[in-house]
Amino acid sequence: MSIPDRITRLRSEMVDLEVDGFLVSASENRRYLSGFTGSTGYLLITESDAVLATDFRYIEQAEAESPSYRVHRTRGGIGWMPDMLSELGVSTLAIEADHMTVSAHSALATALEESENASDVQIENTSGVVAGVRAVKDASELAVIQKAVEIADKAMASIASRIEPGMTEAQIAWDLEMEMRRLGAEGAAFDIIVGAGPNGALPHHRADDTVVQRGDPVVIDMGASYEGYNSDLTRTFYAGRPDDEFLAIYSIVLQAQETAIREVRPGMTGQEVDEIARKVIEEAGYGEEFGHGLGHGVGLAVHERPMVVPTSEDVIEDGMVFTVEPGIYISGWGGIRIEDIVVMENGRARILTGSPK
Repeated sequence: MSIPDRITRLRSEMVDLEVDGFLVSASENRRYLSGFTGSTGYLLITESDAVLATDFRYIEQAEAESPSYRVHRTRGGIGWMPDMLSELGVSTLAIEADHMTVSAHSALATALEESENASDVQIENTSGVVAGVRAVKDASELAVIQKAVEIADKAMASIASRIEPGMTEAQIAWDLEMEMRRLGAEGAAFDIIVGAGPNGALPHHRADDTVVQRGDPVVIDMGASYEGYNSDLTRTFYAGRPDDEFLAIYSIVLQAQETAIREVRPGMTGQEVDEIARKVIEEAGYGEEFGHGLGHGVGLAVHERPMVVPTSEDVIEDGMVFTVEPGIYISGWGGIRIEDIVVMENGRARILTGSPK
């Protein structure tokens, strides 16, 4: 899907919202709708115009990356906005309330109130509008995500075979990040999680100087960033020969994941998909030890829609890309999590991840 097509989709949402201007402030949404990769700027989209406002540092970059937009140079702040809204004939402006800071909102409201030409512009708070448009991936996005997935797969394969007692969590994390960069990643998609032994019971444990001991379960959660898109992969290893407890719990987690991937269908809510895996773990007696949601969308952000959690009303559709990552965490012993990325295609989930499990 081209940038103009994405803008058209947002304009359709604007009709439903009954607004004639949409201000995009979130960095991922800005990049999705314009292609602009700079760190500062706003998009202002109306029925017939699209403006990218940024400062001196990014003018040439914006013009090169965003040919569908009229680039407007700012001098910092939001003082340029009233005149631009007046020029474009905007009377009702939608903002991204879940991204705009309180101070930025206050500055915008004040600038409008003090303006001679735009004092009657109404601000409408919106949430998740562009995120909803982004949730269904096009072919070009899927190709880049697949590349990020492949980089993570290769890095995991390279490092997993070298994990042994005596290594530290931090050493494993650093080796993974270096390997991903060597393979072409822009960097790690997020701080790599390595949880050895009891640390594995902490789902978001940060890799530290803990030494891997023989007999430790080792949870590794990592991903690659490639051309702005991300991957997310978790595997759980065992330092030594796996014992019966590890194998039994691992089998439950794997069954929960495979069942959810097999049974998910378009039209289900994230809550319903989460329940598929959660039921398997609950029936095995570990319901209290599965304390997080089953998954989340992945794209320009590591966590985006659809959310696949117990409270999610996001509806699964073909073209959506999301993780399936059940886990069991036992305080003092460790944890086991298995995570893959899937894409919904022709009514079924297709696994993008290639790492063995």
